[in-house]
Order: sequence, then C-alpha cells, then structure tokens
Amino acid sequence: MPDPNTHSGKKNETNEVFVPSNFIRHIIEDDMQSGKYDGRVVTRFPPEPNGYLHIGHAKSICLNFGLSIEYNGSCHLRFDDTNPGKENVEFVNSIQEDVQWLGFNWDKHLYFTSDYFDRLFDYAVALIQMGKAYVDTQSAEEIRQNRGTLKAPGIDSPYRNRPAEENLELFHKMKNGELEEGACVLRAKIDMGSPNIIMRDPALYRIRKHHHHRTKDQWCIYPMYDFAHCLSDSIERITHSICTLEFENNRELYDWILDTLGVYHSRQIEFARLNLSYTVLSKRKLIELVEGNHVSGWDDPRMPTISGLRRRGYTPEAIRNFCERIGVAKRDSMVNFALLEHCIREDLNKKAHRVMGVLNPLRVVIENYPDDLSEEMEAINNPEDKTMGTRKIPFSKVLYIEQDDFMEDPPKKFFRLGPGREVRLRYAYFITCTDVIKDETGKVVELRCTYDPETRGGDAPDGRKVKSTLHWVSEQHAVNAEVRLYENLFTVEKPAAADDFKATLNENSVQILKDCKLEPGLGTVEPGFACQFERLGYFCADIRDSAQGNLVFNRIVTLRDMWAKIQKKNKKPNKK
Repeated sequence: MPDPNTHSGKKNETNEVFVPSNFIRHIIEDDMQSGKYDGRVVTRFPPEPNGYLHIGHAKSICLNFGLSIEYNGSCHLRFDDTNPGKENVEFVNSIQEDVQWLGFNWDKHLYFTSDYFDRLFDYAVALIQMGKAYVDTQSAEEIRQNRGTLKAPGIDSPYRNRPAEENLELFHKMKNGELEEGACVLRAKIDMGSPNIIMRDPALYRIRKHHHHRTKDQWCIYPMYDFAHCLSDSIERITHSICTLEFENNRELYDWILDTLGVYHSRQIEFARLNLSYTVLSKRKLIELVEGNHVSGWDDPRMPTISGLRRRGYTPEAIRNFCERIGVAKRDSMVNFALLEHCIREDLNKKAHRVMGVLNPLRVVIENYPDDLSEEMEAINNPEDKTMGTRKIPFSKVLYIEQDDFMEDPPKKFFRLGPGREVRLRYAYFITCTDVIKDETGKVVELRCTYDPETRGGDAPDGRKVKSTLHWVSEQHAVNAEVRLYENLFTVEKPAAADDFKATLNENSVQILKDCKLEPGLGTVEPGFACQFERLGYFCADIRDSAQGNLVFNRIVTLRDMWAKIQKKNKKPNKK
C-alpha cells in the first residue's frame, strides 16, 4: 500500500516536500473539522465494466483511494453494472487487477450497483406514488424532440399526468417483461422548462432484455446512470462523491432525487478530468482502435490503458507519482505526455539494472585478440544504487556494436568509431578501427579492429583520452531477442479534436527489430523484468510474448528527457 504521505502536501521523514494539497483536501478537512458526516471519510471509485481502465481512470483511482488513506477512511470499489448489453466479467476482472496493481485495496468494500436493484426499484415505485415519476410511452425520438433546447423550453409529454395507479401498473409490466424494448421509459416529473436540460423530466428506467453477468435474467429493466449513481452513494453512505466536471450539471438532478426521497445525501465534488497530449482517453474511441485492429488489443503497449502501460513496462509507483504531480484542478487543461515519461524515467533510474544490448548489430573482429580467449568484465548494475552490486560480462574476439556507432566518413562532431579512430568499449578496452568490410551492395557488414590490452577496464595507463564510449555484446555469448520500439500512437497533440481521429494515427508508432543481440544474463529473465539498455533507453521483457528462448523486449521510454527540457525552457527569463 502506498505511503499516505505521498498523497499529501506534507513532509516525509527525510524532510522532502511533496506536491501542495489540492482543493478537495481542503473541503474534506473543513467537513472533518465541522463534524459533518461524524468525521468519516468514505470515497468510492465507480467504474462501468464495459471496457478497460486507462490513465485517466488511474487519476481517479489514486485520488479516491489516496484520500481515504490520508484521512483514515475507506474507499469502495463499486461496479456500475446497469447496462448489461455492453458489460462482461472480463472487464470486471481486469478492473480489479488494475486497481490492485496500482497499489490499492478496497478490503471488504467491493460492491455492484446490481446489489441494489431491488432497493432502486422500490425507490422508483416511491417516486411514482408521490406523483414524482411517470411512465412515458412516447418514442425515443419524440422524447428527444420535445426536450427543447438551451433557448427554448421543453414540451410536456401527453402522458405526464397519468394517474399514479396507471403508472404503477405500467412500471410493473415493464419489470415483468410484458413490454418490448423502446416501448416506454420511466421519467422523473420535474420541470420541462428548467434552464438545465438534464432536469427536463429525465429518464430513470428503461427496458433492456439482455442477460446480466450477475443477476442473469432476473431483470429486464435497468436504472439509468444518474438515478442509480446517487442512490448507490446514498446506500453505501459515501461522504464525498468525487467525479469529473462533466457531471457538474447532473448534481442538480442528484440533489432532487435524494431530497425528494428523503434519504442520506453524499457531497458531490467535481474535478477536471485528465487530458493527455498525443492520446485519446474516450472509451468509445479506444474501442474503435481495438475493434478496428489499429492496435493489437486493450493491452497493446501503445494504448493509454493501465493494462497497456503495465505491458509497456510502466510501474505503479511512476503512475501514482504522475497523478500526484498533475494535481487536482477545477478547470480542464492539457497535460504533456512528456511528464508521464519523466515520471517513469525517475522511477526506473533508481531501481532498474543497467545492461548492454545492441539493437542494430554491426560485427567487430578484434584481430590482435587471442582466438581462444574469453574474459569476464565487471560491470555496475546501477550507479544510482551501489547496493545492487556488479555483474560479469563476457568479452571475446568477435563483438557486436550498434551500426549507428560507426561512420566511414564521419563529420566533424561525430566522436564515435570511424577508420583510424580509437574509442572505449564500456567496461572493457580501447579499440581502433583498422579496416572496413562491405558486401556486394557496398553496405558495411564488418569492422576489423585492434585493441590495447593495457586499457582493460576502460582506462589508459598513459592517460590518453577518447571522446566516446560504446556499448557492445560478445558474439559468442549473445542472446537473440526481438525488440519493439514504441512512439506516440498519434501524430498530433490533440487527436480527439480532429474530424477523424484515426486519420492522425502514427504509422511509425511501433518498429519491430528481429535480430537484436543482448548480453547473456538477459536470457533467463522473467517476463516483466525492466532494465536500462545503456545509451538506448529503458526496456521491459514483454509480459505476454517474452519467455526463455523467445525474448521480446518493449522500449518503455527513451533516455532523452523532453520534460526536463521543457521545464528548463520555461524557467528561462524572457529577453527584453
């Protein structure tokens, strides 16, 4: 479970200052001081089980569970399973897995709105008996047309004044399956002239003859989200019902339902949802990507889903840190994807092993190195944490380096290997290129080099310096791997704003390299193992496709920290 201090604007034991507290904390603290809700803090995370969670949901998860931890309360995980045609157990299981992977636990507080179907039905009956709800047999199109506009009031349904007894009879027929889908709905009787269109006799129940993953075929009517949501909060005695800004106008309806029924009233607080650059977070759009085969599935490492980020190699600590850093605001804004990448770099920098892997191998033969000799070079596992120790890397006559680390005719500022040039091999020796071997097309396929045996470990006893250090892998000991290099899934900052968001898909969002060479210790790592390929970035053994004998690594993030550059640029004073 995360340290509660990481969810506040307080200091930890090392006196490190965290992000200042957000406005929701102030509301909760004021309520606790006034004795509202008897000092209790009970929040909830209420996902619909009709898809996989994404990074925007992670913000809500961290907020709701984090606040409950901070104020010694509890957070309920409640599935809003009121639309059985789009829901299934796969989504229920994936959501629970994602919440737990992020580091949170609902303890005994796992609920489903379907747990309350009987009570919700009784509440609807009570509204009918009070003359506050009626069954409308207009078509869906007629209801929509009669609702009015922002400038014009709605028109009363011709069935608005049915007697309560007739409404009750029709409502029971709806429940008993005697009426077909679309034949009618139960509507609240509020005000068709309200400036808030949501208050113009909203639907409370509709007929849906679908098999439910929990209640089976017991019900053929299901409550609308607005009706079920606020009453479920009331039943569970939630103190602070935290939701995103798009539900701000709905609060008036929630208040009307709860006050009319005279039941327990939670306090609703709205905050700005997460908008992330070069990403879409609309569930509808994500479904289009999956069903249109634009990605390989919900856990495709390019997807912003929590399962996709997990497969890519993101850590729960990095995501929690990201959610804390972006804060909780009252107005929508765009968060730069570079900040999310910065958070994963920060986390992995502290705990990921450094290893060597060559993605585009170029063969190097060290001509003056003994044919039958193999040495072990000592390498540091993580310079940020010396307790992670060292490892041995085999070195031999034939090696691989990156193709990009050699140029036959290098420009002035290219300091890596070229004909006649000397460079350092990481943890090993200085080598000098003496000859270049090409194939029939003129492509460089092999380098011939010599080494200086006096430079073992990477330093020259005579004090001479080289300007470049290259990573390498011994050909004799290398393990083969497939490596997948990922970029942003979209080419524009705001793909959701495009007329056709799919037209902005990045055709180069994944590059698959089949013949990569890795140091031998990586041949036995478990799926999910994260490390830094020195000079190349952070990588993770794919949790689905990678196994011993069939290594597949995903690039989590490059080493180039664009967020740090953005911050540095923003701190520069404006020139007059």
